[in-house]
Amino acid sequence: MGGASNAGQSSRLFDTYVRMPVSLVRGQGPWLFDDQGRRYLDALSGIAVCSLGHAHPRLAEVIADQAATLLHTANIVRIPQQEALANALCDISGLDRAFIANSGAEAIECALKLARRHAHARGIEKPAILVASDSFHGRTLAALSASGNAAIQAGFGPLVDGFVRVPFGDLEAASAAFEANPDIVAALIEPIQGEGGVRPAPSGYLAGLRALCDRQQALLMLDEIQTGMARTGKWFAFQHEPGLMPDVMTVAKALGNGIPIGACLARESVAHLLPAGSHGTTFGGNPLACRVGLEVIEIMREQAIPERAAAMGELLKQELEAGLSDVPGVVEIRGKGLMMGIELAEPVTELKDQAMAKGLIINITRGNTIRLLPPLIVDREQVAQIAAIVIELIKTRFQA
Repeated sequence: MGGASNAGQSSRLFDTYVRMPVSLVRGQGPWLFDDQGRRYLDALSGIAVCSLGHAHPRLAEVIADQAATLLHTANIVRIPQQEALANALCDISGLDRAFIANSGAEAIECALKLARRHAHARGIEKPAILVASDSFHGRTLAALSASGNAAIQAGFGPLVDGFVRVPFGDLEAASAAFEANPDIVAALIEPIQGEGGVRPAPSGYLAGLRALCDRQQALLMLDEIQTGMARTGKWFAFQHEPGLMPDVMTVAKALGNGIPIGACLARESVAHLLPAGSHGTTFGGNPLACRVGLEVIEIMREQAIPERAAAMGELLKQELEAGLSDVPGVVEIRGKGLMMGIELAEPVTELKDQAMAKGLIINITRGNTIRLLPPLIVDREQVAQIAAIVIELIKTRFQA
């Protein structure tokens, strides 16, 4: 038969995840279904991945068609779907070149290697990269070294060196770091910290970093793995600041709507730092993943998904603010588009299980912040349902 079953068996997987006691086996749009047939409204999207919802018919069609045509060739030949995806990504971002990888972590590795090459081209032998506290850039050794998260770093030392850490959003601290260390060759920053509690960069912060980088001939590198692909109401979160353009940007997650893919985009003057033979990938940029990425962008264009995310995000924020305005324990409601965080005064990890019991999938980050990342195709009724359940959970928790 087609599928494997572990019924009655203990799992032989590594114990690297604390999994909820539910098996999700089917999806349709913003809904997920477990093996008992129960339906859940997905307000997490696989952590900002399935932005077009589950089992999208057009994506299913192109996956089946491409699987029956050609899945993989080595990157020693031209891959038309890869070239077309690079063009589409450059069109929506304003950047010039793209390296197509398998994941966000791989895209970050590419960005870090660009920074190192930029340093050595300038004769800097021990370069440093400015990063932020409470950041998250991935699980590979270099990416977790760049992250400001002690929990994911524990037990993996010695970490990769060459990172200078400053408080997120503090432009004065960043300026002081640049002043003190002339060997800082890049700044790697999330426009909105996702794992760090859904914390948007203060207005003007990214533009200020742009000016600091220009002054020191450093690269501004933005991690848009979670914020990119229309999540915040723009194609990319940096586009909320008019005139701003990074030198390097990473994207993944929603680009494949569940098919593993990532990309590192760069200006022409930076991309040339990785000539033939200096970087590579076996599976990255394969015809299947790239065709899916192209279809995702096409659907988002046709259905004005960035604008939809902005409108539904504003509605969600209004509903949450109205329902929680007088609730003790609510510290702040923040975010952009359909990337929303509700910071609470104390740890509330149990709320994700309570939400699941009510048919809603949410996530708690940093122990005390409810993170909402619903598919960007949600309608007004579904937004209202998400808000109503979350409000009820918080009121019950803090007004009991």
